[in-house]
Amino acid sequence: MSWTNRYGYNFPTSIRFGVGVIEELAPYLQSQNLKRPIIVSDNALTQLGFFKKIIAELEKSGVSPTVYSGISKNPIESDVLSGVEHFHKEKCDSVIGLGGGASLDVARAIVLKAYHSRPLFDYDDALGGDKYVTEKIPAFVTVPTTSGTGSEVGRSTVIAENSTHKKRILFSPRLIANKVFADPALSVDMPAHVTAATGMDALTHNVEAFLSKGVSPLCDGIAVEAIRLISESIETATKSPNNLEARAKMMIASLMGATAFQKGLGVIHSMAHPLSTVFDTHHGLANAVMMPYGLEFNKDVSIEKYKYLEKIIGSSDFIGWVRTVNSNLGIPSSLKAMNLDAGKISQLSDLAIDDACHQCNPKAVTRADFESLFKKAFQL
Repeated sequence: MSWTNRYGYNFPTSIRFGVGVIEELAPYLQSQNLKRPIIVSDNALTQLGFFKKIIAELEKSGVSPTVYSGISKNPIESDVLSGVEHFHKEKCDSVIGLGGGASLDVARAIVLKAYHSRPLFDYDDALGGDKYVTEKIPAFVTVPTTSGTGSEVGRSTVIAENSTHKKRILFSPRLIANKVFADPALSVDMPAHVTAATGMDALTHNVEAFLSKGVSPLCDGIAVEAIRLISESIETATKSPNNLEARAKMMIASLMGATAFQKGLGVIHSMAHPLSTVFDTHHGLANAVMMPYGLEFNKDVSIEKYKYLEKIIGSSDFIGWVRTVNSNLGIPSSLKAMNLDAGKISQLSDLAIDDACHQCNPKAVTRADFESLFKKAFQL
């Protein structure tokens, strides 16, 4: 099949996928009698031609969108609260998250807070905050423009505290989008380094989901197929940005990753999150750099799964393949190569052990393990 064709399916929500499906956004809003959406996106994206075309098409159809673009690279609480204020000031009736993971995370958090009055982090998943998600939820549509987080089909959002930048996960099944329009053509304008970093983010999601100690044969199957698609397309999508087939494979693999990691993630994410907290490192880039170190750590308990993945990607060395892909995409091989401050290892290790993701890792991780892993990544 051609992955660029338009089609629809329902899992885990209603999804329209394929080149050109963005044309169906305005008719969908009309069919739902939604007239005043807030479009949540980042400032750079709002300057691009395709974004302006989307706005024009919505206005032509009688929809009156308002745009909110106050989004940090790693979203913080104030981004969300300002967006909620905008939502009410403009008398919006729906939320459209349009962009990469940061835009979709902020959009989902605005959906949560629009009609919920408790402090934002009362809804922290680690504190059982989903029990407070009881009020009205506005209509929610997601339109991804990157192929990484898969947030378009997610039920959670990652928002950091303003002062500490500690990441908090807000979760509820009610936060899943009512409709997803995943159009690979919208990712064409991404710079190569963003395509590479977000693509490796998608790979990390699927690999960690497959390795997770949880049991979910459905998630395993989804993750393995997504890894195959990424192995076939990530370098082409990065180096030949107009190749829509490669773009489409990456976008569907990203969607699949966010579905698969409901099974759990692992040590790689628990190292990547602190790098974003301490250094404001792009999440996908942090995952990419730390992936080989995390895979080496898990090797003794995951060797059979590595062998299986080697058959899928056509390689005799899965960890070596990951390192080669990183190199081919221009991703640094270490934290030292990124010129980050090795004096922060203790802080990074404290944050990593407090991160929930490693609880699903196939091998137990201690704070000493994190310190050792960060030292290796800094080449100390």
